[in-house]
Amino acid sequence: MAGKNVLVVTTAVADESELRDELAGADRVRVVAPAAKISKLDWLTGAEDDARAEADRAAQTAAEAALGQASVEVDPTSQNTDAAQDVEDALRTFDADEIVVVTRSGEDTTWLEDDALQKAVNESGVPVRHIELR
Repeated sequence: MAGKNVLVVTTAVADESELRDELAGADRVRVVAPAAKISKLDWLTGAEDDARAEADRAAQTAAEAALGQASVEVDPTSQNTDAAQDVEDALRTFDADEIVVVTRSGEDTTWLEDDALQKAVNESGVPVRHIELR
């Protein structure tokens, strides 16, 4: 029997202890970290470096939380400014049993409300769990 595959979608840089218990039971973890923290002005001017660096840090901390418990991969196609595209791309090549969305309390999470992202997640048929870190 195949193990549990968890797709982690995160924009929050977390201490690994904040996520370790949440990812317990996963055998394979793929981390997608969209560069969602970008202003409209930065997006229009192509100044996305800070958002991509923050996404990379979020991906690495999520991956570290699952190390030792599961096989972990940071999706090489993530860290785009389009969260829906990142999720769709990951689901195309990773047979997820669950999607875990990680955000930090008080952060702007309007990217979660994006119609395209909601459509991608809903059409996948994969159960979603939202973890809001403090």
